Amino acid sequence: MCGITGIYAFNEIGRFFSINTHQSNEIQKHRGPDAGKLFSDYYVGLGHRRLSIIDLSAHGHQPMSDHSGRYTIVFNGEIYNFRELRQELEGKGVRFDSHSDTEVLLYLYIHEKEKCLEKLNGFFAFAVYDKAENELFLARDRYGIKPFFYYLDDDKLIFASEMRGLMAYNLELEVDYTSIFQYLQFNYIPAPKTIYKNTHKLLPGHYIRIKKKEVSIRKYYEIPYQEEGKLAYLGYEESKKRLLELLEQSVHDRMISDVPLGAFLSGGIDSSTVVALASKFTDKLNTFSVGYRDEPLFDETRYANLVAEKYKTNHTVFKLTTDDFFDHIFNLLDFYGEPFADSSAIPFYILSKKTRQKVTVSLSGDGADEIFAGYNKYKGEFKARENGFAAQMLKTALPVLNALPKTRNSYLGNKFRQMHRFAESMTHSPEERYWYLSSWQKESAARGVLLPEVMEKIDQNGYLDRKSEILSSIKGKDFNEVLFADAKLLLTNDMLHKVDSMSMAHSLEVRVPFLDHRVVDFAFSLPASYKINGGMKKRILQDAVRELLPQELYNRPKKGFDVPLAKGYKKELRNWIENECLEEDFIREQKLFKPEYIQNLKKTIFKTNNFDQNQVWGILALQHWWRKFRS
Repeated sequence: MCGITGIYAFNEIGRFFSINTHQSNEIQKHRGPDAGKLFSDYYVGLGHRRLSIIDLSAHGHQPMSDHSGRYTIVFNGEIYNFRELRQELEGKGVRFDSHSDTEVLLYLYIHEKEKCLEKLNGFFAFAVYDKAENELFLARDRYGIKPFFYYLDDDKLIFASEMRGLMAYNLELEVDYTSIFQYLQFNYIPAPKTIYKNTHKLLPGHYIRIKKKEVSIRKYYEIPYQEEGKLAYLGYEESKKRLLELLEQSVHDRMISDVPLGAFLSGGIDSSTVVALASKFTDKLNTFSVGYRDEPLFDETRYANLVAEKYKTNHTVFKLTTDDFFDHIFNLLDFYGEPFADSSAIPFYILSKKTRQKVTVSLSGDGADEIFAGYNKYKGEFKARENGFAAQMLKTALPVLNALPKTRNSYLGNKFRQMHRFAESMTHSPEERYWYLSSWQKESAARGVLLPEVMEKIDQNGYLDRKSEILSSIKGKDFNEVLFADAKLLLTNDMLHKVDSMSMAHSLEVRVPFLDHRVVDFAFSLPASYKINGGMKKRILQDAVRELLPQELYNRPKKGFDVPLAKGYKKELRNWIENECLEEDFIREQKLFKPEYIQNLKKTIFKTNNFDQNQVWGILALQHWWRKFRS
């Protein structure tokens, strides 16, 4: 797990920007504090920051070149099957100087070029430079677990692990207002777009090849989704057994490490499954949880404790106060080079910071909800498609639900919020319902908060193209299409981006067993009924691991990694909100939001409790980004 950066210049104008490669490398030092090196070959420059995980010696440092000096690699990630691949290459006469997975990847690419990607089990973003051909090859893993940003114009292509790594090249970056419009709905900007024009995220399962001025982008992998009527699948009982076998193998593979390793443990089914399986392969697994000392409604550490006791793990609970949240908010917001507003990043940032004090690698349960249908919104979508009596009753009750207080900060208020969201979704087509349930703010509401002159800057046709691509799999036929869409939208752009950014801020590597491609491919070979029915989400996963986990876990409601922010808006964060984010002179100079919208927003925040704290957080995160990176 590391940080990478580099430039491929098409001419002398582009080559001038290579003087910034060192600065880009240094700004990503937190991703790899153990070593930092550069490589230069006139029109090409590469940089690498190393977090040593496998082969801690200097032989594993990067940029790494082959024996001939023709090929040079910078690599961020881990290849879990590198030992098997190494044996295969040794059989072809390759001699290795290290015990690292990086060197195996380098020689695998030399022998098989882009075909090497099909053999990799792991997560990665890497670049290989071929000096003889003056060619640069760039690739990202199947699901976007590792980030890959790049900038492209007529003079150069620049890449980095973080947006801030690109910004270090002193590029003239122009805000993309179409991306801002998307952000106001999602609280993130979906790939391949970013907050800036000419700046992109390489899509998961894609690679780039650059030779001279020719830049080609190709897809090498996509989740093998087919409509349910075209599937050939095992029976339910056999599928449970096969799923458990694949998960056990995935967890085992991800425990390869030359540094201390542990696991996050929330007490939910996903992280508890990972801990249960990991405990088979170690005597004393280190596990870590966060709880909320001041907010018992949000605290679920007792479930994590049950799992820790069952498997005799070396368990640590970090009990957080509200002060802990507000002490870390500004540090974590500064790590994003573009607006991003998943509030669950706050406890994850603190959890990663504290976990890093004891281990360098942590296993996580991320990915299971999107692959096996774990979110509450899936239950709503399932009922909407059934269109049964309960769904019709809620739809009829929409005028009443509109008037009820809706907040995440009380049990009843959260229930009203969920019921209203479901009832509202019932008024839409399958495509628009997916868009609505994926958003924090309706499209019409996002249009209503922006100044008319800002709306003119939005490429409406481009926006519709982006929307059409996101909705391309939603046909209203098969529930698996929703999971397929979320695996490309929500998982990559929100969940995995959060995990990578917040963990790497503290030089902590997080591994995600549920996103082994064998597990994902198998999950999408199963009918939707194996994953969700009228009364149960994540059905096959829960049934497959039922004997491994305490029964109490099956009776708990799903809460997610939520954060008690709303009270802080009125107290600890009020000065930041009033005098920085929503300050009148700043709003006037920014020329983005309608002043009346901002005035009403402040009244709503400070004088009522009837607001969605995460929707508000999206505005505040955008404003913080604007002041830091655009002012």
